[in-house]
Amino acid sequence: MRIISYNVNGIRAAITKGFLDWLQLANPDVICLQEIKANEDQIPTNEITAAGYPYQYYFSATKKGYSGVAILSKIEPKKILYGTGIESMDYEGRNIRADFEDISVMSLYLPSGTNIDRLGHKFNYMDEFQHYVNKLKLETPNLVICGDYNICHEAIDIHDPIRNKTVSGFLPEERSWIDSFMKSGFVDSFRHFNKEPHQYSWWSYRAGARANNKGWRIDYNLVSENLKHRMTRAVILPEAKHSDHCPILVEID
Repeated sequence: MRIISYNVNGIRAAITKGFLDWLQLANPDVICLQEIKANEDQIPTNEITAAGYPYQYYFSATKKGYSGVAILSKIEPKKILYGTGIESMDYEGRNIRADFEDISVMSLYLPSGTNIDRLGHKFNYMDEFQHYVNKLKLETPNLVICGDYNICHEAIDIHDPIRNKTVSGFLPEERSWIDSFMKSGFVDSFRHFNKEPHQYSWWSYRAGARANNKGWRIDYNLVSENLKHRMTRAVILPEAKHSDHCPILVEID
């Protein structure tokens, strides 16, 4: 199974930049999207079906034009779960899960902490999400949690760890949380295969950051430990430029 995660920063904008042509070439079995910034009736679903993805599931935020996640699939899932059932998390449309035959794939968009109020919301979300996943693993052990975590794990995952150490996304508390989350039973699929520096998935639109590769690796395909032996490949796909993020891929046998 080829699984891609991609924060498209607006699905309609991404489509105008050639997203659907790229999607057909990339040809994942399942693609998890974040920040779709649209309701389903605003999305050209027929065009997405024509691109090879008849199974489309959208979970939008209550606030229009904000947040939202989706899963597009070539394979029909056995079950779709919209949100987590936790109101403080779900009104912003940040989680959707598709259960397939023996693998469950989640698209996650974890909040950013751009100001003090949002940072508090982010930490609350992180705590609630950890509790939610701890319970989920008991009934759904084969999990792939794809998405934009809005956190760099290690210094290798950010272009300037010294200057950014007090910036949300690289705060010690955030890094400690994602480290603990991984150690609770997940593999960072990209780092499992690639230990090299200067590998990023998001770049600011400012000051030529992408052209100069001054980026952050904040997007992850985290795979349950018990699926570790079935992973065959994991890569970042920086050539796709429909967003300020780029897609990330994991392949599971």
